[in-house]
Amino acid sequence: MAQRKLGLRTAAQRKALLRNQVTNLLWYGRIETTLARAKEVRVMAERLITLAIRECDNNVQVEKTFNNDKGQTVTVTVQNDSATKLAARRTIMAYLYEVKEPKQDDETKSAYRERTKDVKYPCVEKLFREIAPKYKARNAEKNCAGGYTRIIKKGPRRGDAAEMVILELI
Repeated sequence: MAQRKLGLRTAAQRKALLRNQVTNLLWYGRIETTLARAKEVRVMAERLITLAIRECDNNVQVEKTFNNDKGQTVTVTVQNDSATKLAARRTIMAYLYEVKEPKQDDETKSAYRERTKDVKYPCVEKLFREIAPKYKARNAEKNCAGGYTRIIKKGPRRGDAAEMVILELI
């Protein structure tokens, strides 16, 4: 697939720039960048969101049996990802950078550790738990797909007159 060159950058620099901006767009919901970068980021972000929408509800009920501390056999019903959802999650994890959950101002270190111990990849979890279900409901309601981002033009940047835009999730 042909891509924009985005200035005099090597392929590795260009891919790292796009991965960083897609990660920040999904994490914060909006970013400010140039028009050329925004058009490239939009393509990748919408592709990842579409993948998450297709797989966000694919779960499997599994019963696990194990022995507890007293030697008793305990059966627990657990909800696991299906094989296709796991593959989609790994594809998204391979593209996005790992973002750490921010510590709140009034939160202690132990409370922060307790709150974040279950979530290993917060950006991927946010995509599957918040963003994908929201857009899946919107797609079902409006009977359409795609169009998850919006580009708002701000005007030329001072210095080099590059067209600046705000790219946001709708």
